[in-house]
Amino acid sequence: MTSHPPIARILSTGLFTPPNSISNDELVESYNGFVDQWNAAHPDDEPKTHSSAAFIEKASGIKSRFVMDKAGILDTQRMRPKLPVRGDDEISIMAEMALNAAREAMTNADLGPDDIDAVICAASNMQRQYPAMAVEVQSALGIGGFAFDMNVACASAAFGIRTAIGLIQTGARRVLMVNPEICTAHLNFKDRDGHFIFGDVATAMIIGGPDDDGAGSFDILDAQLITQFSNNIRNNMGFLDPATDSVINLDDAGTDKLFKQRGRSVFKEVVPMVSEFIANHVDQLGIQSDQIRRLWLHQANLSMNQLIAKRVLGHDPDTDEAPVVLDEYANTSSAGSIIAFHKHRSDLQPGDIGVISGFGAGYSAGSIVVRAN
Repeated sequence: MTSHPPIARILSTGLFTPPNSISNDELVESYNGFVDQWNAAHPDDEPKTHSSAAFIEKASGIKSRFVMDKAGILDTQRMRPKLPVRGDDEISIMAEMALNAAREAMTNADLGPDDIDAVICAASNMQRQYPAMAVEVQSALGIGGFAFDMNVACASAAFGIRTAIGLIQTGARRVLMVNPEICTAHLNFKDRDGHFIFGDVATAMIIGGPDDDGAGSFDILDAQLITQFSNNIRNNMGFLDPATDSVINLDDAGTDKLFKQRGRSVFKEVVPMVSEFIANHVDQLGIQSDQIRRLWLHQANLSMNQLIAKRVLGHDPDTDEAPVVLDEYANTSSAGSIIAFHKHRSDLQPGDIGVISGFGAGYSAGSIVVRAN
């Protein structure tokens, strides 16, 4: 057991899982139907090729994904979610997702709105520029203090945890962090190489001070962050689109306004960056690789996680050491590592050491070293 005193404490987590799931087989049937229609309508162009469930699982480890809307995604005439517009006097859809996760986290910690001083909404995509979703969640829950949104792509939750620690160190008692993600809304379902990547979900975490009570809590021993610029993961949609006369052509399979990445480059560059970052972090704390009981890594790609875990632990990891949720949830951006932590922590014994790590576009990465109580 490491003797490091905690700098903060994870008191609880919450998870909202959408009611709809799409299997690889269902997604492939829809995509291949679109391909057949496109090829028939463009006989003079190079034909598009079919996908397969086996290809998707081999490329990513993903078997299914939860989504906020299933019918619109599988409709070969639409190929995107269909989410009704809500009025300004209604709770926004992403705030509602966050509320579901937040309420579970508050129940799990036996905390009410008066016990929390701040709310952070940390996610890869925000439903609007303002007002902040965090303030909307704060108001709906009846929490005092202050709230704000932050976006660091898939690393947002890790950055949110580090930010919450800073708020606690400057006077906040407890911070609620929520991570609502409708990743299917920025995904190009007409792209064979990427249409299977993302799913939708929302997670929540309550962070308290180092002396905060709570059964099943985890001490945060340290948190580090890193960023370096890369264009290999990019989403160009933004509020300046009308000013630049940019048009989002949803019928164009190659639209520049949706998620895109250079997958091979990301793999080659992110794996060494993140594995070295985590290894150096635990080494600075005097923690040996054989003392790390579990890695809760960002759930983007199975091969990527296995290789990062191998480099950090010094051996091929099993799913007990590096739990996998992307097979069921797919890539849920900022929420992935928190889902893994939420579902795979109760068996740890007091003193067990683990690392929560999110990483993604930017490149951005965070390493949160924790110890079970």
